Amino acid sequence: MPAPEQLRLVALDADDLSVISAHVQNARVQASDIVWRQDEKRLVVGMSRLDWEQTLSGGTAPRRLIAALRFDRVLACKSRNIELEHPQAVLELVGIEFHPGEAPGGSALLLFSHGGALRLDVECLECELTDLGDDDLGTSDVDAESSGLGA
Repeated sequence: MPAPEQLRLVALDADDLSVISAHVQNARVQASDIVWRQDEKRLVVGMSRLDWEQTLSGGTAPRRLIAALRFDRVLACKSRNIELEHPQAVLELVGIEFHPGEAPGGSALLLFSHGGALRLDVECLECELTDLGDDDLGTSDVDAESSGLGA
């Protein structure tokens, strides 16, 4: 079976971001993989995301992909209920929202299970999701409960 194409999506508005949000739903993020580069005005989040396209096209077993989510032109990054001092903590990304502010800026909100959140104040929305390959190291086993694919 040929290897699936790796996904690369760019969001420049709220509608684009909703597409990226759908692709990262239930992604697993290790706290140490959240990197805020203040001098570069950039936030990068490494993750193990479900391959929703493969799952929805009738794949027999859910599959995870290693991916990077990047936000540029970030003026500030604030967290709530995320223990960044515990680098091994695993978070589950529920979704991403954009709340417009003074055009073209606003806030991107990354929502995690159990009330965790990252708020990014942005000059303008510039977000990219890029797949880096299969999560074949066994670091993020898929289970029915967390993937939402249970009976």
